Amino acid sequence: MPEATAKYQVEALARGLRVLRILADTGRPQRLTDLVEMVQIPTATLFRVVSTLEHEGYLEKDKDGRYFPAVGVLQLGFASLRASGLVGVAEGPLKDLSRRVGETVNLGILTGDRILYLIRIRNNDLVTAHLEAGSSLPATSTSIGKVLLSQLEPDRRQELLNERSFSEGGGPNAVRSLAEFEAQMGGIREQGFAIQDEEVAAGLRSIAAPIVDADGRVVAGVNIAVASSRFTKQALLDELKDELLRTSSDISRHLGADVHARNPPARTLAGQVRLPGT
Repeated sequence: MPEATAKYQVEALARGLRVLRILADTGRPQRLTDLVEMVQIPTATLFRVVSTLEHEGYLEKDKDGRYFPAVGVLQLGFASLRASGLVGVAEGPLKDLSRRVGETVNLGILTGDRILYLIRIRNNDLVTAHLEAGSSLPATSTSIGKVLLSQLEPDRRQELLNERSFSEGGGPNAVRSLAEFEAQMGGIREQGFAIQDEEVAAGLRSIAAPIVDADGRVVAGVNIAVASSRFTKQALLDELKDELLRTSSDISRHLGADVHARNPPARTLAGQVRLPGT
């Protein structure tokens, strides 16, 4: 670090950022004693740092007292992503899609075991009226989450998912176990889209497709969300799937992807924020 810059460094802030960076890099919750060794600062000092981050909404503790990044970290990442090229490229095509189908359209990315919504163009009769850009939902119960998680290798999915990943789905058909969820992954990856059937909430269905960048990486997912009273699962396929896939291809093309390549290699999910324990 240049000497002039170091002179103005706020050490307490730097320590807090180191904690968040280490938790993101390790990809799993950590006990205070483990963090002491990783961050190399005294236990009493580190306790004050993590307590402050927890109070401000940037850390949470699991049932075993281990720390992991909280929603506040997602919101910071969301602000950065809003300024990135992905949102700018996707916004126009998604507005066009919403106008054509007359339904709610969403753009989201995978952050740990949750989906962070970057764009939401809502139809007023949708049941999840509280959801907006910047909100997050469990990936295992959303169509975007399913399609993005299907691009990962099984061992990577198992690193990201835990019991809590299957505890928040509020719909009657929500998947409740990793084994049940894993059984869906191969088919979703092969077909290139995913359906959510009253898994997020009763009365809600959706269909999602991935967005790919110039390097063949899955960077996001887009979905069309509808009221189940108006669309059966078959109607999603018959009336909305082609429009969705056309839009996801258009956005991918604008990002430089070869849209003719089926099932692009999913080395990583670009932009993914790996949240330990989430």
